[in-house]
Amino acid sequence: MATIRKRGDLQWQAIVKRKGIGSTSKTFLTRKDAEDWAKITEAAMIRGHYISNRDAEKTTLHELVERYRSDVLPTKRGNGFSPALNALDAALGKLALSAITSKRVADYRDKRLKEKSPDTVRKEVNLLSRLIDLAGKEWGITLPANPCKMVARPAVGKARDRRIEGDELDRILGKSEPPIAAIIEFAIETAARLGELLSVKWADVDLKKRVMIVRGIDGRGTKNDDAFRAVPLSSRAVEILKNLKTLPRSIDGRVFYWWRGSDSFNKTWKRVCKRAGVEGLRFHDLRHEATSRLFEKGVFDSMEIASITGHKTLQMLKRYTHLKAEDLARKLG
Repeated sequence: MATIRKRGDLQWQAIVKRKGIGSTSKTFLTRKDAEDWAKITEAAMIRGHYISNRDAEKTTLHELVERYRSDVLPTKRGNGFSPALNALDAALGKLALSAITSKRVADYRDKRLKEKSPDTVRKEVNLLSRLIDLAGKEWGITLPANPCKMVARPAVGKARDRRIEGDELDRILGKSEPPIAAIIEFAIETAARLGELLSVKWADVDLKKRVMIVRGIDGRGTKNDDAFRAVPLSSRAVEILKNLKTLPRSIDGRVFYWWRGSDSFNKTWKRVCKRAGVEGLRFHDLRHEATSRLFEKGVFDSMEIASITGHKTLQMLKRYTHLKAEDLARKLG
C-alpha cells in the first residue's frame, strides 16, 4: 500500500509498504513524481523484483573506497590500484552510491579523457564498476543496476612498442650504480616484470641449474594467477647474479633489495634516464626489448618464449611475430 504525504510547502513523500518486505520511502518536489515512483516501486515489490536502495542512499562512494582499501587492496598485486581509487574518490566520493548514474559516470569519463590516457580512464571506470558490484554481492549495498554497465569504455590504446635505440643502454648503464645496472641488464636477460624482480629471493635462484623461480609480488602468485613460473637463466644472467652475491645481502633475502616496491624503483629509474639523456623509455619497455630479442634469436618457438616471459596467451605475443618476417620471406624462396 502506497501513501503520499506532503512535507512542508515544497516536498511530497511517497511511502510504500508490503508485508514480508517492509517499507521504503522517497521524497520528491511534486506529488505526481511521488505517485509515479510509488506505483513503480509497489509493482516491483509485487513481482518480487524490488531491490531496496536504502543502504545505497546513505552510503557514499568514499566509504566504499575506504573499505576497498582496507579489505581488498592488501590482497592485490602491486600498487596500481591506488591512483585510480584516489581519482574516483576525488571526483565522486561525496556522492551517495544511489546518486551515481550512468550519466554521471559518462561525464566523469569524458572529463578524465581530457586529462589522462584512454587506458587510464578505462581502468578507472572498470574499477568503479567492480566496486559497485562488490558492494552489492558481498557488502549488502545494492543498486537495481550497475550504472557503469551502460557506459561505453574508451577504446583500447595501441600497445607500446618502444625499444632501446642506438647507444641508449650504454648511456643508461654508464650513469647507473651497480645495483641499478644489474637489475636493468637482468631484466633484459630474463624478460621478467619489475614487480617479479623486486620480489625474487636468493632461495628461488639455482645458479647450477640456471633457473630462477618467480612467485609474483610478495609471493602472491604471478600476474597470470600461477603459483610460480620457472625462468631459465642465460650465461649473462648467471654472471650478473654472481656479481650481486659479492655485495652485502639483505635481511629479507631478496636479490634486488635496494627498492621495496615499484614506486621507489621508478624514481631511481627516472633519475638515471634523465642523467643519461634518454627520453620516453619506461622500465617495462625492457620486457618488450627482452621478448623481441628472444624472437630475433630464432631458436625458440612461441610456446617456449611464452613459458619464459609469462605471457598469458599466444595472442599477446602476436605483435612480436613481425620480427621474423624476413626469415619467413627467405624460407618462401
